[in-house]
Amino acid sequence: MSKYMQLRITIVPYYEKDFKNTYPKLARQLRYGKSDLAEPNPSLYDLVGQLDKLLYTFDGTPLRDALFPHREVLLNLHKKIEENIAHRNLAQVDQLLYKLEDVFDNIESELLP
Repeated sequence: MSKYMQLRITIVPYYEKDFKNTYPKLARQLRYGKSDLAEPNPSLYDLVGQLDKLLYTFDGTPLRDALFPHREVLLNLHKKIEENIAHRNLAQVDQLLYKLEDVFDNIESELLP
C-alpha cells in the first residue's frame, strides 16, 4: 500500500429507479419503522450489515418474520463478500452480490402487500 494513498473497494447501491420501486414492500416496512436504520436508497449489503439491529427494532412485525428465516444465509453471504473484497476477488464478490439480491427477492415476495 502507498504511504499516502490507499485503494478502497466499496459497494454502492444501484437501482434502475430506486429502492422503493425495486423492493416496494420492503421499503414500506422499513419506512413504517425506524427510518434512521436505512437511508432512502440503501444497498442490500448495508442492510445485511445491520441485520441484527433490524431484527431487534422490528421485533413482532411482518418484516422481522420475513427477514429472520433468511438470517443465517444473509450473514454468511455478507461475511463471504467481506472476505472476497479483502482478497480483491471481485468476480466472486459480484457473484455473491447476485445471490444476496436473490435472497432479498425472496424476502420481498414473502412480505404481504
